[in-house]
Amino acid sequence: MLGRLYDATWGRGFAALYDRALSRVEEGGLREERHALLARANGRVLELGAGTGLNLDHYPRSLKRLVLTEPDPHMAKRLRAHAAEAGVNAEIVEAPAEQLPFEDDSFDTVVSTLVLCTVPDLSGTLAEIARVLKKGGRLLFIEHVRSEDERLARWQDRLHGPWKFIGKGCNCNRDTLSAIRAWLEVEDARHGELPASPPLTRPKIFGSARATA
Repeated sequence: MLGRLYDATWGRGFAALYDRALSRVEEGGLREERHALLARANGRVLELGAGTGLNLDHYPRSLKRLVLTEPDPHMAKRLRAHAAEAGVNAEIVEAPAEQLPFEDDSFDTVVSTLVLCTVPDLSGTLAEIARVLKKGGRLLFIEHVRSEDERLARWQDRLHGPWKFIGKGCNCNRDTLSAIRAWLEVEDARHGELPASPPLTRPKIFGSARATA
């Protein structure tokens, strides 16, 4: 009962505050990184956990198909409004990343930006990404990850629980790049920092990986 109340109340508030909470990060350089990453998207594109639609303005207009998934109904409501306002022709599907309602080999590109930190089952999500990507298809990602600095990584472990509660499921200490490598062939992965972000979520990876099977 309390869990459902938390999901309903904080879920609505989290969606309402999300863009404002991320505004300094976007203005600090993340917006430009989104644009550079999504310029590489092509063909039939699937975005996971599209949230309120912060990527919408950055997709090439030449895409054959754009599908946006978002499991949270409060986020999905704002996503639909943003897509309509931006005039973007996108299909919006309320579905979790671990259970994608698409056939095998359906997409040329899958996009994940600040999503793999939050999915409940990271391995299951990556298995689904590998399944729906065509052979040679590409995952494009920007994710905050476990720090390579041992001191900061220990703090990420210590504060993981409180951060996950505040961040509605966000894990600040995931070794996401190793998880990606277990399912896809990493082409390039640049380490860096999310600008104007709290120390726990500052370590970042930016890059792409290909489906080989």
